[in-house]
Amino acid sequence: MNREQLLSRIGREWQRLAQSYEGMSGEALLEPGVVGEWSIKDVLGHVATWEEESMMALTLIMQGKQPVRYSRYGGIDAFNERQWQRQRTMPLQEVHRWFLKTHERLLAFLNAVPQHHYMTETRFRRRLRLDTYSHYAEHGRQVAAWRQATGF
Repeated sequence: MNREQLLSRIGREWQRLAQSYEGMSGEALLEPGVVGEWSIKDVLGHVATWEEESMMALTLIMQGKQPVRYSRYGGIDAFNERQWQRQRTMPLQEVHRWFLKTHERLLAFLNAVPQHHYMTETRFRRRLRLDTYSHYAEHGRQVAAWRQATGF
């Protein structure tokens, strides 16, 4: 896979995630229970957090360094909880703006990465997959299932 193919895949899954909550009212986006206690707003903040983490980790990987180990936070679940607690009181519009702007920054970052980082299955590509298109797909499915189950 090259950069264009990966960016296309990222774009398709991003669109599916966005479509999963399309047309919902602001009130519905705040309804808990989508993923555990999380609302759709919380899912969007979670995705933005991981896109930020991705840019930091991918930069370190390209430099031949080791990205952050989440065991220092007590594991990924503890990190996610900590980040959720940090952003849960943010207003919906602020979270949505952060979600969109972070994605724009990620795409700009990925467009600047030298092509050779995309050409073979490497730590770079694995981390990119985990933090982007497979992550979007996971949460898009959860939002869609929640909407179907609740009638939102």
